[in-house]
Amino acid sequence: MTVKTLFAAMASACLLASCSSDDSNANLAGDGSINIEFDNVYGSNNLILNTQPNTTSQSEILKVSQLKYIVSNIKLNKADGTTFTYPKSQSYFIVDETDMASQIINLQGIPSGDYVSISFGIGVDEQQWQLGADGQGDFLALAQSQDMLWSWSAGYKFLAFEGTFTAPGVSSETVFMVHTGKTGTDYNYTSVTIPFTNAALVRTNITPQVHIFADASKIIDGTNKVILSQNNEGGMGAMIMGGANLPLITANLSQMFTVNHVHNE
Repeated sequence: MTVKTLFAAMASACLLASCSSDDSNANLAGDGSINIEFDNVYGSNNLILNTQPNTTSQSEILKVSQLKYIVSNIKLNKADGTTFTYPKSQSYFIVDETDMASQIINLQGIPSGDYVSISFGIGVDEQQWQLGADGQGDFLALAQSQDMLWSWSAGYKFLAFEGTFTAPGVSSETVFMVHTGKTGTDYNYTSVTIPFTNAALVRTNITPQVHIFADASKIIDGTNKVILSQNNEGGMGAMIMGGANLPLITANLSQMFTVNHVHNE
């Protein structure tokens, strides 16, 4: 190779590298969007309401009729430790197993970048609740319409998990209701951070889809075991909406969510 040819090759390589760098920088300019999909499951099975029998580690058999929960305060995290916090006033959502549209949260105005994990809360944080009814924006009306509010003074239902169960010693199908939220001095709000399987590449022309499994079995059958038959007062049903079990269930919620996969399309 002659010196002239060598210089020409080096110049071409530098030009290509420069163009590649410029293209990369251009791709990281501007804002994009991301879709967060919550896919409710029970253990290794898709969650099917009303008919699917689900057996707990305590040999209780549940048929779930309702699963709703509030997702809030979403943050997207990069590998370098920087975080994008979604605007708080827009960061309250209700995921409802009976409403497929509610299970995909579209976040817009996301700075282009490579995100490696997501953080969010389950419920409405105390700071937001302390703003009063007038400070809730449109979310208060949404929560009321979705029966995710006991009353303003009592507060939001963070999670509603309902159905029927049988158990050793409980042969007929018996109602259960598990509602989490503020009780007494316990606020029972929890946050989770879960890693992505691969980076979500937000670009002006790429909208990643983050597919999250929400495992309903963890609610009462996670690290903390809550036995419905032991809460079946007078045989009238297991109504768990306060008491010592609620902090245990709140702790279980941190184990409920995992990212199954990320699409960059």
